[in-house]
Amino acid sequence: MPHVTLFVLRHAHAGERSAWTGDDRTRPLSERGEAQARSIAATLAAWSPAPAEVRTSPSLRCVETAEPLAGKLGLVVEEDPRLFEGVGRREVADLLDDVADRDVVLCSHGDVIPILLDLLVAEGARPERGMVWQKASVWVFEGSRGAWGAARYLPPPDRS
Repeated sequence: MPHVTLFVLRHAHAGERSAWTGDDRTRPLSERGEAQARSIAATLAAWSPAPAEVRTSPSLRCVETAEPLAGKLGLVVEEDPRLFEGVGRREVADLLDDVADRDVVLCSHGDVIPILLDLLVAEGARPERGMVWQKASVWVFEGSRGAWGAARYLPPPDRS
């Protein structure tokens, strides 16, 4: 397997779920979240190597988090239902198998991120700190499928 970088991104701030009256899948980013998404885009677009693919949950708040980065990199945001809220461990494992050979950003939700992190640790990843996944945070994993190395945590841009 080639050396790859996997970025696990939790969507940016989207306000309170309880305050949103529409379908939660259409809940957009707040102004704060939009600023976080732009900052994340600047950070990850400058990464070496830069992500070659951006996958996201179909939820609007995830798509809006990923769009500024994809735009900076000249990429298209790929919606992947295996990143949507409520998916199970098997779907997430299948997704990791599919992206194991490329530099990719996976943008998802607070219930899916711990599954991703758990699977990566089971494959050898060594996080630099305890596993947390604040909104607008990114975990950066270096290595390859089954041989992940150190994992670096990037806190939300407005909390670093």
